[in-house]
Amino acid sequence: MHDVIETCAERAPSYGVDGRINYVPHTGVYHPRKPGKVRVVFDCSAKCDGVSLNDHLLQGPDLTNGLLGILCRFREEDIAVMADIRSMFHQFFVAEKDRDLLRFLWWEDGNPSKDVVEYRMKVHLFGATSSPGCANFGLKRAADDGEEEFGKDAADYIRKEFYVDDGQSLSPPLKMQCHS
Repeated sequence: MHDVIETCAERAPSYGVDGRINYVPHTGVYHPRKPGKVRVVFDCSAKCDGVSLNDHLLQGPDLTNGLLGILCRFREEDIAVMADIRSMFHQFFVAEKDRDLLRFLWWEDGNPSKDVVEYRMKVHLFGATSSPGCANFGLKRAADDGEEEFGKDAADYIRKEFYVDDGQSLSPPLKMQCHS
């Protein structure tokens, strides 16, 4: 939880913007192949009085590239490149006016003997209905914004060869660099 608070959250103000405040429950999830590592999962589907945060979020358009096409292109060349965007949803900020809808409670310094503090997430959450659309849009926007500086081939790699947060394939400039 310390890492989540340090990188993705901020202390919540004592007031909410437009009186809109929502608390998202969270829990730690353990993976049997990753002993000693806990992943914090926020439950945007948790209901209070029959309503969840996800009930009010728009999914947005499906901007995810087709997996079949990416996998077929991945096998076309002798050399392949794979990339992974770490914590993809956490790479994209939530507008400040909407952050009070992503509040959560945690102890001061993670110490249960201290007071509970209100925090709010600054980034999109895994499990929120809107996060995949926002992250895919943001990734494609980053490709557009960086095309002049990094080139069309790099931008096209991001636009066409990513399936959510995983990039696969080999773009022409990378082929030339690998063979030189």
